[in-house]
Amino acid sequence: MERDADILIAGGGLNGTALALALAQGGFRVTVIDARPAPARAEAGFDGRAYALAIASVRLLTAIGIWPAVADRAQPILQIKASDGRPGEGAAPFFLQFDAAEIEEGPMGHMLEDRHLYAAFLAAMQAAPGVTLLSGESVVAQEAGPAGVTVTLASGRRLTGGLLVGCDGRGSGVAARAGIRRVGWGYGQTALVTAIRHEGDHQGIAHQFFMPSGPLAILPLKGGHHSSIVWSETDATAAAIQALPDDAYLEALRPRFGDFLGQIALAGDRFTYPLSLSLAEHFIAPRVALVGDAAHGVHPIAGQGLNLGLRDVAALAEVLILARRRGEDPGSPAALEEYQRWRRFDATALALGMDGVNRLFSSDNPLLRLARDLGMGVIGALPGLRRGFIRQAAGLTGELPRLLTGRPV
Repeated sequence: MERDADILIAGGGLNGTALALALAQGGFRVTVIDARPAPARAEAGFDGRAYALAIASVRLLTAIGIWPAVADRAQPILQIKASDGRPGEGAAPFFLQFDAAEIEEGPMGHMLEDRHLYAAFLAAMQAAPGVTLLSGESVVAQEAGPAGVTVTLASGRRLTGGLLVGCDGRGSGVAARAGIRRVGWGYGQTALVTAIRHEGDHQGIAHQFFMPSGPLAILPLKGGHHSSIVWSETDATAAAIQALPDDAYLEALRPRFGDFLGQIALAGDRFTYPLSLSLAEHFIAPRVALVGDAAHGVHPIAGQGLNLGLRDVAALAEVLILARRRGEDPGSPAALEEYQRWRRFDATALALGMDGVNRLFSSDNPLLRLARDLGMGVIGALPGLRRGFIRQAAGLTGELPRLLTGRPV
């Protein structure tokens, strides 16, 4: 089969673009098919949407040449504080505090705005000789055969490749057309996302408040006086709050946010998205692999969604590049099975772990409150256990692909 590209990637978000750059470094010709107009997203102004990038994710971005372009715009996460509480009552007496000084690798992670990260990815793709970006296009049909895969775009154009990678989100059309079913459930919660300007300096500290209606994450942004928030409420409450004017929205936020950073004001656009768990039953099919939310959509309780996707990117890139170097077909069942074995257990375990944490903390049962507060107190009192949690959250445990250690494949 004469191919237009070695690898076709459906979805031009952060996972898709990271994978394209990693594969291009390994000598593949890659075509990224992105339904969204790339320039509009790259030129977006400040809106507060940001990601908590674990140490391992920063190492991957360094290995594929992205981090040097964004490092000066990133906010190091120096501490993480997690506590239980109720709106207007403040934190419970027992809480968890993780400090970057407890590990040798430096900051536990970095906060980086979406607009900066995507712009760097777009510039890198445009400069990479092995990457072609088709912006404003989408895959509407696909057909896998023994020698490759053919996709049909919304424009009617047809492309052939050796492998189709679905980086097209929770409602992945690639997965559905490949016959991959999903399991999951909704939480009855909606996340309210915005940016806050505050009087006090956040000092690089990320806060996670667990409240009966859902967690509130306050995530430090560059400069000291802005933070991104991810605020979970029941669906009905979130809809009512989102419909409020800005001043009333702030009044609803204040008793949950508290006054530890002084006066607060809205500093970005307001977004919402429903919260659910969504797991693909398989991460692969003939000539198809799934990455990121197309494979696993998790609760944002620990900000691990993008980090989990970048783990997929690192594993799939390594499997495909090494298969090619051995003279094997990167789209073969053997190569794809290797990727699935590497990633499926880790992704499923993390997704179910976040599900359990959310269920445990999104309850006002007095016995559960006592148990979880005592549990946080015990973890906080044991340095070895606390250090283990930090390293896990930083992505420094388990069998790591080379890109997650900062080394090219």
